[in-house]
Amino acid sequence: MAAQKISSIIIVAITLAGMLLTVTAASVISVNEALPTRGSILAINVGIYSDSGCSQKLTSIDWGDISPGGTVTKTIYVKNTGNSQLMLKMTKTNWNPSEANGPISITWDRESTNINAGQSVQAVITLSVSSTISGITDFSVDIVITGVDMG
Repeated sequence: MAAQKISSIIIVAITLAGMLLTVTAASVISVNEALPTRGSILAINVGIYSDSGCSQKLTSIDWGDISPGGTVTKTIYVKNTGNSQLMLKMTKTNWNPSEANGPISITWDRESTNINAGQSVQAVITLSVSSTISGITDFSVDIVITGVDMG
């Protein structure tokens, strides 16, 4: 009787261990399909913040892992820290590897927006990865947000 009980416990333990290994292996496989991403944010004539009160400066974005065909959005806040009206522009530089520029794109909803001195605006930056991307397993890019003086 005791031997049967021990055998049953061992069978349950082996079954649970097998299920755990299956789940762990599936998690590792899905993580390996995703593309680790990171980006620096550089500001020229403006301040870039992670909060609407513009108190937490933002110098980088962690996009997380993104799969081919995926899209990620991040909300930032841009503040005109100068004394005259500015027009917002965004460029991307220092793609690493350079081949990432194309199958990976970064856009935002504030291109050519004018902001007055002291004003801040919410902006949404979108990163998209082509479903046909290949050969790129990791990348980085610098996002440059510039306030062009309109005065």
